[in-house]
Amino acid sequence: MELITYPDRKEWAQLLKRPYVDNRAVLESVQSILNAVKQHGDEAVRSLTKKFEGFEPGQLELSSEEIKKAVLEVPEELKRAILHAKENIETFHRGQLSEVKKIETVEGISCWRKEVAIDTVGLYIPGGTAPLFSTVLMLAVPATLAGCMEIILCTPSGKDGQVHPAILFAASVTGVTRIFRTGGAQAIAAMAFGTDSIPKVDKIFGPGNQYVTAAKQLVQMQGVAIDMPAGPSEVCVLADSTADPSFVAADLLSQAEHGSDSQVLLVSNDEALIAKVKTEIEAQLEALPRKELAQKSLGNSKAILVNEHDAIDLVNAYAPEHLIISCSNADAIGERITNAGSVFIGHYSPESAGDYASGTNHTLPTNGFARAYSGVSVDSFVKKITFQKLSKEGLGRIAQTVIIMAEAEGLRAHAHAVQVRMKDEGNI
Repeated sequence: MELITYPDRKEWAQLLKRPYVDNRAVLESVQSILNAVKQHGDEAVRSLTKKFEGFEPGQLELSSEEIKKAVLEVPEELKRAILHAKENIETFHRGQLSEVKKIETVEGISCWRKEVAIDTVGLYIPGGTAPLFSTVLMLAVPATLAGCMEIILCTPSGKDGQVHPAILFAASVTGVTRIFRTGGAQAIAAMAFGTDSIPKVDKIFGPGNQYVTAAKQLVQMQGVAIDMPAGPSEVCVLADSTADPSFVAADLLSQAEHGSDSQVLLVSNDEALIAKVKTEIEAQLEALPRKELAQKSLGNSKAILVNEHDAIDLVNAYAPEHLIISCSNADAIGERITNAGSVFIGHYSPESAGDYASGTNHTLPTNGFARAYSGVSVDSFVKKITFQKLSKEGLGRIAQTVIIMAEAEGLRAHAHAVQVRMKDEGNI
């Protein structure tokens, strides 16, 4: 973990760049996968699954019997934990549902906006080195609350063709309607274009490796909606002298273990704290099963010593996916954060709480996209359609305004659409 001390603001843009990966070769490879699935459907999905996952599925869709059998393998303790997390996620996301509110802009004109669920959504759930059954909760719960009619899930299986039982349990309790055993770019292509087995969806959600990310980006260019641009996971910890070095080190490592391309950032105004955190990282690293991945991630990571005045500006400039504020005045600092996917306030708010069970969503914008994008929510699964209803009297109150503006733009038919309705109303 590289230490940077009091960098000049002119250096921030370069300093805060994410690790660069030239993905041109990945994009070319993924485009060929998309083309194959688009042309050959299930046949391509099966052959690509055999190529990349070591298993050729005869039946892509899991049967209800397979799901029930797998669910029995999930330990009761884990089932209880998943259900507890689901309850909290439901509670938080249910609060995002909004009632229709009609606004009378002038007498006789009512306008309102209504949330309408996206009909069919596709969820991609990684199942490789870390089978993310928690992501099933984060995506399927808001999709179900939104009222999506069909929730499709694609996830890779092992070489034995079995999908991780915890993924299937989470899917079974959250309203997922169909599950398919295929992963990677071929799964994204199948949901984007549709095959004989896998339905075409209206919007695709979920994290994945660089091939999955590239596939989502490419199908978006072909008219298929996706949740957000996303890249490797990241966390920024903003800490002062009141922070516990062991807590901070644990938070940084919890994100570093995601993968070798993850990035963690420590921002502090206390040089002694940074030194203690680095010592703690070395000690805690030894106990991690994913030590090698975390070490590679730490090679992309930085500890930045800044004065208190610059700290918040630096964090907002970075726009982290996750931001932990481990400071004495954490609440006040939180009010000044403008760019972050999700913020964790105080010494006892680890990022892992949001990853699993606090209730907020862990599907978040990375790579600086938090400057403009929000994380997944119920809003992600609905369209917001506006409505208006005008009485004859209401139209009369804005008729002249519409006619003048339409004619000024040279759109005579627009003006006439009003005039023809108001032809008995004086000079209009």
